[in-house]
Amino acid sequence: MSAQFHQEDEFQSRLNTGLWLKIFRRALRYRRLLFPLFASAVILAVCDAIFVQLTRWVIDGVVRDGAAAPFGRYIAAYAVVTFVFSGCVWSFINLAGSLSNHLAHDIRTDSFDKLQELEFSFFDTRPVGWLISRLTSDCDRLARVIGWGLLDITWGITYVIMIAVSLLIMNWKLGLIVIGVVPPLALISKYFQKKMLLSSREIRKFNSQITAGYNESIQGVRTTKTLVREADNLAEFQSLSTQMFDASVLNARQTSIYYPIVTTLGALASGLALWHGGYLTASGAMSLGTLVAFVNFSGQFFHPINQLAQRLTEMQGAQAAGERVMGLLATEPKIRDSAAVRQRIADTGLRTPDSPDAHSQNLKPVPHSELSGIRYPQSAIAPDGLPGRIDTLEFRNVTFKYESGPVVLHDFNLTVRAGETIALVGPSGGGKSTIVSLVCRFYEPVSGEVLINGTDYRERSLAWLQSQLGIVLQTPHLFKGTVRENIRYGRLTATDAEVEAAAALVNADGFIRQMEQGYDSQVGEGGNRLSTGQRQLLSFARALLAQPQIFVMDEATSSIDTETEQLIQRGLETVFSGRISFVIAHRLSTIRRADRILVITKGRIEESGTHAELLQRRGHYYELYTSQFRREREEAVLEGTAIDNKA
Repeated sequence: MSAQFHQEDEFQSRLNTGLWLKIFRRALRYRRLLFPLFASAVILAVCDAIFVQLTRWVIDGVVRDGAAAPFGRYIAAYAVVTFVFSGCVWSFINLAGSLSNHLAHDIRTDSFDKLQELEFSFFDTRPVGWLISRLTSDCDRLARVIGWGLLDITWGITYVIMIAVSLLIMNWKLGLIVIGVVPPLALISKYFQKKMLLSSREIRKFNSQITAGYNESIQGVRTTKTLVREADNLAEFQSLSTQMFDASVLNARQTSIYYPIVTTLGALASGLALWHGGYLTASGAMSLGTLVAFVNFSGQFFHPINQLAQRLTEMQGAQAAGERVMGLLATEPKIRDSAAVRQRIADTGLRTPDSPDAHSQNLKPVPHSELSGIRYPQSAIAPDGLPGRIDTLEFRNVTFKYESGPVVLHDFNLTVRAGETIALVGPSGGGKSTIVSLVCRFYEPVSGEVLINGTDYRERSLAWLQSQLGIVLQTPHLFKGTVRENIRYGRLTATDAEVEAAAALVNADGFIRQMEQGYDSQVGEGGNRLSTGQRQLLSFARALLAQPQIFVMDEATSSIDTETEQLIQRGLETVFSGRISFVIAHRLSTIRRADRILVITKGRIEESGTHAELLQRRGHYYELYTSQFRREREEAVLEGTAIDNKA
């Protein structure tokens, strides 16, 4: 895991009040729960203090009046306070639980929405396990700390104040003796809180790494077994697990030392109160009820302090989780609509995930979760007020490099018109996938421009552009659900007839209808109930259903059999018709039909031309053809398929 993921685990000697204020502002959305929660905590602390004073009142009354003491009043007073106390307990359990659940729901939802908004480069450097941990344990932990922590802090502060005031009113000298134990307790708490925070952060760090390890192990289980790496993987995982074990044991030891010290100091305060208060009672300077109240208050004085120290420690321990979650929520996408684009979108009144609300006076983006499935007609005006039809796509002096690594594209130039199919070939790492990623605006150029109809696409709506894309990757990804649902994922508003028409166009309709429930058949997790070729056909149908103006095939036929490829080939002419199409492939049957074939080497166009033209030049493409495509050509000859005479 890269060093940048340990930055959030750096120790901060003080509680980050700014961070917790941001989190608290989220809780203010639920004032109907928050303010009654505060009230319940305050009333509960008052009841705790009243119980001790009631005991003092009863003892002094019995000592003074004996059997004539008003026991009915005592019982009624206890009953009233007990009833109020019980109501507050029920109330704070209900309110704190509800507040925690609401906060967890909101933070988790907002975090998920933010992840969908962020650009691809964000995910290039962050392990899946790291992100999953943010959406699960970190969100839940923050919600618990806020919900239950606010309750304990409010109750603790109120109760400490009431006890201190009561002690000073009853006997200020004895009260100062008891309160004098607080400073050493504060110093000890500060020392242990720092130690416990450091060990808690270590636990969180190793927990994230273990989550990532689980994820990689499950995803790569086939590779692990075929390479017989089980023992080595286990040793690597045990190393992580051992580090987390050591950090957890250290944290437990620190806690086991800290709390006995606090308890001892509390007992010392009670002993001092009993020693000096007993002397005052014996001399008649203090009533027996007051002595009992003093001892009770002295013993209880450190309970709320313990609670406050514990919650403070938990907040410091959860601060790492808070930094990660709030940092994620505060992350601004590097690829997003400019202010000028957002203003034009506001003027048109059309909403996109990164556009302002048409009825709002500010330019606050609309959450992605509210606008799923929006796609814009090709003939319509785009939401940014410019023409919605894409006639030309141009790379002009484009240079690009990823955040870490060398330059991938050097001063790259290319112009593509609607209806053209561009094939990209060349060695791995040459920049082919980078080109199509820039086309899709998953990344943006370091320098130079990508132009749509002569306008830099950074001055166009991002959501509109990406709604015009149809992408088929080498490894098709299907979601758990039915065949129909997976195809409709390309356009959620599509009718059943449109879904079936798209499947028929790519020759997937035949095998779908042969399935037990046809289009309503379950595909399984990741499409595991279908063959690779069948999954690829569904991904083609899904991309086609989206009615894209820009179509991208990234090694889409490299992992399927020849028969399935032939089915796909029959529908490709329709798929490519009228669209700007980019094809990254090594199979001759796909590449040789392209309008232009570009040989990409080290981020530059080494050769450009049609299949026949490039073969005549006997350059790099000819070498690729004669080496990588020989088998395909031989199969074509054996089957009697016509091969270009110039080949």
